Amino acid sequence: MAVHDDCKLKFLELKAMRNHRFIVFKIEEKIQQVIVEKIGGPDESYEDFTNSIPADECRYAVYDFDFTTEENCQKSKIFFISWVRSKMLYASSKDRFKRELDGIQVELQATDPTEMSLDVIKGRAL
Repeated sequence: MAVHDDCKLKFLELKAMRNHRFIVFKIEEKIQQVIVEKIGGPDESYEDFTNSIPADECRYAVYDFDFTTEENCQKSKIFFISWVRSKMLYASSKDRFKRELDGIQVELQATDPTEMSLDVIKGRAL
């Protein structure tokens, strides 16, 4: 499975410049390549992010989660989310694609919306 250069470029922008809140990726099956499907601006919410993922189709996503620790420190963690709804192509390509995105801090695999709720994200970030 090939990874379009734009995927790595947009991820580096999210990681280094923090000018994206999230990126949604999809596999373009005709050309067997992972491509960028949607980019969320820095002011978009987690709800905007979850609404960007089709309920009945597989996707990969990266989400930059900002939070405050119990010690009142501002922190950020980059989540890699694999939204896999029983599609072998996505399950088998995940590790290779994730390796292309250097800097992922937390991985989350979800097959149901409750598995990637904001509470789950907060719990995994701390």
